Amino acid sequence: MNHSRTYRNLINKAGLVSFRVAVKETDLLVQAVDGLEEPTTELVLRYRGVIESYIQRYPEFLKTLTPWRISGPAPLIIRDMAAAGEAAGVGPMAAVAGAISAHVGADLLSYSSEVIVENGGDVFLKIKDPGIVAIYAGLSPLSLKIGLKVYPDDKPMGVCTSSGTVGHSLSFGKADAVCVVSPDCALADAAATAVCNQVKSGKDIQKAIDFGKRIRGVNGLVVIIGDQIGMWGDMEIVPLG
Repeated sequence: MNHSRTYRNLINKAGLVSFRVAVKETDLLVQAVDGLEEPTTELVLRYRGVIESYIQRYPEFLKTLTPWRISGPAPLIIRDMAAAGEAAGVGPMAAVAGAISAHVGADLLSYSSEVIVENGGDVFLKIKDPGIVAIYAGLSPLSLKIGLKVYPDDKPMGVCTSSGTVGHSLSFGKADAVCVVSPDCALADAAATAVCNQVKSGKDIQKAIDFGKRIRGVNGLVVIIGDQIGMWGDMEIVPLG
């Protein structure tokens, strides 16, 4: 999901250092115990390079809107994107932002015990205290009025948002926001896209939720269109001041 970055201050967590790293289309807001701009930039370049090299070999990986079947050896981030697309029934590039967040975030845990990586609305979190991720939903009156409360866990968490009305990412739906929670950030990204594709009007909210909760690995989801909202799963919605 790509949109204005004005909402980013709403995912700041007290006690962490916040910094931005941008490389081509990848624009990360990272929060960690220290400023880690240099290793973060190196990681972004590495993972972007892996994906770009794979696309050079297999150009259809970039374009396909259906699950990608890997034949032969492939880098882990490529396998993660393909697996996420397979689970959600979409192309692997639907998981690219979440996959980059996840791989960069996981590697940064070698430097910092707490890490938050936001990549165009797709968030990887490993935190020690509860935090809140605001839900940006474009022109919906609910936009930035509610958030997901995220609690510490032994494993990192992915909170990813897709929109059919905001940004330039390809979507076949009309939801202002679909937010998906999963321990697999790449899967959360792909699932958010797939669920968003189900929403053409407010009447489709329940259908979209029923679709999303059948995706293995999805722990919870929120669907917003206009002033209507639906939700399912193991998560806590809180109002934002």
